[in-house]
Amino acid sequence: MSLCVIDVDSKIVEIRKTKVLLDCDVASLYGIETKDVNRAVKNNQDKFPDGYVITLDKNEKDELVKNFHQFNSLKHSYAAPKAFTEKGLYMLATILKSPQATQTTLAIIETFTKIRELTRTVGELSKTTTKKEKEPLMQKSGEIISEILGDSLNVSETETIFEINLAVMSLKHSVKRKK
Repeated sequence: MSLCVIDVDSKIVEIRKTKVLLDCDVASLYGIETKDVNRAVKNNQDKFPDGYVITLDKNEKDELVKNFHQFNSLKHSYAAPKAFTEKGLYMLATILKSPQATQTTLAIIETFTKIRELTRTVGELSKTTTKKEKEPLMQKSGEIISEILGDSLNVSETETIFEINLAVMSLKHSVKRKK
């Protein structure tokens, strides 16, 4: 399942200060076509109140195309893309019932949970003043990041180091694994 979690994580973008997955990425993850995802929303409008699905305006769509090469296919599309918030993805999961949809939903839930946990840990870290209190929080942050990245790290019998610079801290994490 960790591979699927990585796929989910790489598809999350921020629209209107909210982490979302675009309808085309949701369709790809669920193994269906984008029109089927949008049809499910259209046929179940009562299950998608405000805050569940965001319809992107032209400027937001253009910004995505400009900043993310994976959205180049949207460049010439006349349809306004939809972006699913975490709540919208949960609701969509109640409609789509295939085994792949179930596995994808589990991966989505796991990814959003880990991101939320990392956010809380980093928040605690920013409030912590002593080295003794910071060390376990740094360790926990590293473990969460390692879980999110999973097997995507290029590792062998040597050490792999990745560094993430956040507003309140710079996290350097080493991972040693054998193939």
